[in-house]
Amino acid sequence: MPKKSCHVEWIFAADDVAGVRFAFSPIWELVASLRTLRDPARHSLHLPWLRAVRPRLADLDLSELFALVPLRGYLVDFVTPTPETPMPDFAADLDRVRRTPPERAAEEATWVTGADPRIIERFLDDPEAGVARVADTLERYWEAGFAEFWPRIYGLLEGDVLRRSRQLAVGGARELFGDLHPNVRWRGDRLTVTRDWEYSEPLGGDGLVLVPTAFYWPDVAVMVEPYQPMLVYPATGVGTLWISGPPPAPGALAALIGRTRAQILTALADPMTTSALARRMSLTPGAISQHLSVLADGGLATGRRVGREVVYGRTPMGDSLAGVS
Repeated sequence: MPKKSCHVEWIFAADDVAGVRFAFSPIWELVASLRTLRDPARHSLHLPWLRAVRPRLADLDLSELFALVPLRGYLVDFVTPTPETPMPDFAADLDRVRRTPPERAAEEATWVTGADPRIIERFLDDPEAGVARVADTLERYWEAGFAEFWPRIYGLLEGDVLRRSRQLAVGGARELFGDLHPNVRWRGDRLTVTRDWEYSEPLGGDGLVLVPTAFYWPDVAVMVEPYQPMLVYPATGVGTLWISGPPPAPGALAALIGRTRAQILTALADPMTTSALARRMSLTPGAISQHLSVLADGGLATGRRVGREVVYGRTPMGDSLAGVS
């Protein structure tokens, strides 16, 4: 008998779309990467990261984290709290993990399946100490295998958020959720996500936090009460994450406007901030600003303010010059 399709469903009131916001979550990426460590074939696109970090982790005991974040199925929610602000801050995320009520952590640990029962039992014997151990191990794992790579991951996630924010502003919820993921559907006044469990509740004014991910790709994840509603979805362009250096520039374009400006114009296929371009190009923000100024003066690029940031993209002329039909 085929397995019944289940859904998580959030029902939107008239003003709930205005409560949709985006955020990054460094601790979510860190936790999701634990599955990549254990099953490289599942996420082969992250092999360059794996090759770099595995030798650094030889002396780090990750067995308790592996038990609470099994390869498949439910992982404890308390290690991936819903982001409270749009800007990523691993230290703040980790502090929230440390402040998890022991009884909440213990309850979530009992929901995990497929883990070593001895490790789970040890956690349940003293959940307060267990939460402290988990937080300490997450911090050491971050320092050994993730902090160095976060700026690159951040740049990818930032580009996705800028793109999706434009979709929401221009086309509303229907356009935003239309291509977020095949398992995500907008049905007029509700958002449904295909999962292996059932849930249907109004958002109730809490708002929905949308979090792009690189390491949970290509899947989606959700969090519901008692946490703020959160939908984690695959970021666009994950396949380019570990490509070294700036994007290639067509030879003729490089000859016309210079190699660096050609690379910047090519990179602007997805709008970016100066800081994101600087990370992608391995240049200073000041140098990027100078090149962007020249491209803007030539009618090839344009900037517009989104909140506190200025986002740069190609003009139609820039698209034509970069070979975009």
